[in-house]
Amino acid sequence: MKLSEIESHMQKAVESTQRSFNTIRTGRANAAILDRISVEYYGTPTPLKALAGINTPDSSTITIQPYDRGAMALIEKAISLSDIGLTPNNDGSTIRLNIPPLTSDRRKDLVKVAAKFAEEGKVSIRNIRRDAVDAVRKQEKAGDLPEDESRDLQDGIQKLTDKYVSKVDQVLGEKEKDITTL
Repeated sequence: MKLSEIESHMQKAVESTQRSFNTIRTGRANAAILDRISVEYYGTPTPLKALAGINTPDSSTITIQPYDRGAMALIEKAISLSDIGLTPNNDGSTIRLNIPPLTSDRRKDLVKVAAKFAEEGKVSIRNIRRDAVDAVRKQEKAGDLPEDESRDLQDGIQKLTDKYVSKVDQVLGEKEKDITTL
C-alpha cells in the first residue's frame, strides 16, 4: 500500500466529516441541512435536492420550490418527519422554512453533536492507519519488505494519521466557533 493511497483515504474521511458538519443547523439558513432528507416519490426514496430548487433568500429563511407541485405534500411530510426540527410553511407554490435563533442550551447540544461527528472522523482515520500498518507488517513477515523500510512506512503512516486527525480538530474548531457565534 502506498502512502499516497493512504493519504487519499484519510482526506476522504476528513471530507466526510466536513459534510456531516454541514448538516448541523447553526442558526443561519443553510441549504445543506436538507441534504440528508429524502422524499418517498412514486415509491422511491429520492433526495430532496432532486425534487426541488432550494434557496436561502435571507439568513433566517430557506425556500423550497418543487419542480412538480404534486410532490409538495410529500416534501412537507419528509421535512416534518426529519430530525432537523423545522416546520414547513406551504403557500401553494413554495415551501418556506423559518430558522429560529438558537438558544444557548441548543448551541451546547449542537457542539456535542459536532464533537461526535469529529470523533467518528478520527476513528475512521485511525482505522485506515490500522489497516495500512497491518498490510505493511504482513509484507514484512512475508519477506517482501525489509525491516527498515517497514519501519519507515509505519512512521510515514503515523505522520499522515497525526496530520489528518489535526485537520479534523481544526474543522471541528471552526464549526464550534460557527455554532457558538451569535
